[in-house]
Amino acid sequence: MNLSQYNAFCKALPSATNVVQWGGASVWKVGGKVFAIAWFDNSVDHGITFKCSPMSFEMLREVEGCRPAPYLASRGMKWIQRTRAAGLPDKELKAYLRESHRLVSLGLSKKKRKELGLE
Repeated sequence: MNLSQYNAFCKALPSATNVVQWGGASVWKVGGKVFAIAWFDNSVDHGITFKCSPMSFEMLREVEGCRPAPYLASRGMKWIQRTRAAGLPDKELKAYLRESHRLVSLGLSKKKRKELGLE
């Protein structure tokens, strides 16, 4: 997955918004809360970070090309960073990005979810 594919996929998720921050990372949010972070250097070196369930976190941390997300996981949050597609192909990555969006959406207030059309 390259940057334009990543951005196109995240943009298609309900009420998703994009901002470039933290030194050029493409950050996707729902209701002002982050659900995906990506950085790409020279189209080879990259990282895509997403929130996941505790069970998925435990499984993915052992997958080649995935690791607990720097900064986030060290603070006890269940975030994974994919650095290579070897163990987590794009099709599966998209499913995890969709789930990250869902998990973050569920953390919003009921009022906010209703405002965003997520109810």
